[in-house]
Amino acid sequence: MSRPSKTTIRIDLDNGVRLGPGKAQLLELIAEHGSIRAAGASIGMSYRRAWLLGDEINRMFKEPSIFTRHGGKSGGGAGLTEFGQELLSRYRRMEKASRDAMRADLDWLESNADPHFETTAKTTDA
Repeated sequence: MSRPSKTTIRIDLDNGVRLGPGKAQLLELIAEHGSIRAAGASIGMSYRRAWLLGDEINRMFKEPSIFTRHGGKSGGGAGLTEFGQELLSRYRRMEKASRDAMRADLDWLESNADPHFETTAKTTDA
């Protein structure tokens, strides 16, 4: 079964900041679920891994992207700060712009790809 072609974008800033589809997805899921634990669980990620990635995202820029509320009667939770919402929005906009810019070339690659090709590589990178 073939999967639809896609492109991904990863931003590598000069200072070592790296933002790609995984961190963007985590931000999106934290906003959706209101919880770091639930966001991680929804993609099979441990709470510890999700928390560490969230902490890294918060340290990457001058402002934090994720806020947390401590538990209590109403329970704890997490969400995106205004900066985090803007960061995610801009990343998604860059993703769309890159897809749109590459559409004709991607169509050409798809039309010339051997439909019977089976990879023997163990990585997803070329």
